[in-house]
Amino acid sequence: MATNIGIMDSAYFVGRNEILSWINNRLQLNLSRIEEAASGAVQCQMMDVTHQGVVPMHKVNFDAKTEYDKIQNYKVLQEVFNKLKIEKHIEVSRLVKGRPLDNLEFLQWLKRYCDSVNGGIMNENYNPVERRIKVGKDRNLKCSIKKSKSLQTDIVNNSGSDNTFASNRTSGANPPFRSSGVAGGANSSAEIQSLSKEITGLKLAVEVLEKERDFYFAKLRDIEIICQTPEVENIAITIAIKKILYANDTKESALEDAQDYLNQAMNAVEAQDYHGQIIDANEAEAEIEADSQN
Repeated sequence: MATNIGIMDSAYFVGRNEILSWINNRLQLNLSRIEEAASGAVQCQMMDVTHQGVVPMHKVNFDAKTEYDKIQNYKVLQEVFNKLKIEKHIEVSRLVKGRPLDNLEFLQWLKRYCDSVNGGIMNENYNPVERRIKVGKDRNLKCSIKKSKSLQTDIVNNSGSDNTFASNRTSGANPPFRSSGVAGGANSSAEIQSLSKEITGLKLAVEVLEKERDFYFAKLRDIEIICQTPEVENIAITIAIKKILYANDTKESALEDAQDYLNQAMNAVEAQDYHGQIIDANEAEAEIEADSQN
C-alpha cells in the first residue's frame, strides 16, 4: 500500500481539479476549493469509505470552524492511521491553517492511498450523505441537551438580577452605555476592506508558490526521465541521483548516501583499473622474456 511515497511519485502530479472531482463524486459534496477540506472531516470520511467500520464517525465534526474543532478531527484521523498501522505523519498545524498547497499535497497522498486499497473500488452500499446526516443528528442532539442545561442554569442565576433591572427601570436610571451604529458600521467596512486586501495578497502569493512548485517538479521529472534511459540507468552517477530523487522523506542523509555510493563506485573503478594495469604489465614482461629466450 502507498503508505510511504516519494516526492516524484505520480500522486503528487494530480491536479486540484481532479482531487476536487474525486472528493465530490465519492462523498457527494460540492467543494470548489481545496482549502474547504481543511477541517479534516473529508479525510475522515474518505477513510470511512475505504475502511468501513474503522473510523468512529460519531467523533467527526463536519461543522468544524475553529482550529480546536479541526484538530479534534485530525486526532480521529491519526488514531485511524495508528490502528491501520499507516506510517504517515499528519502536519496538523499546517493543515488547519487552510493553506491550499499543504492541503493539496495531503489529499494527493490520501487519493494515492485510497486507490491502492481494493483498486480504489467503492462499496456500492455506502451512502456518504446518510452517514453525514446521522452523525449530524447525533451531534445536534448532544448540543441541544447541553444548551438546555445551560439555559436552566442561566435562568436560576439571573432570577435575582431581573428584580434589580426592574427597579432601575422604574427609577428612571439611564442605561450604562449606548451603541453607536454609525461608528460600528464604519469600523466594520474598514476591517472588511483590510481583510479583502489581505486575502487578495495571500491568493497571489499562493499562485506564485504553486507556479514555482510546478516549475521545479517539471525539472525533477525531466531528470527522472533521463535517469530511466536504459543506456545510462545503471551508471554510478545515475544511481546516485536516483537515491536523492526517491528518498522517502526529507532527511539530510540522502545527499550523504548518494555521495558515499558514488565514492565507493569510483574507488572500485580505480582499483579495477589498477589491477588491469598490473596484469598488462605482467603480460608485457612475459612477452619480453619470451622474445629474449628466442
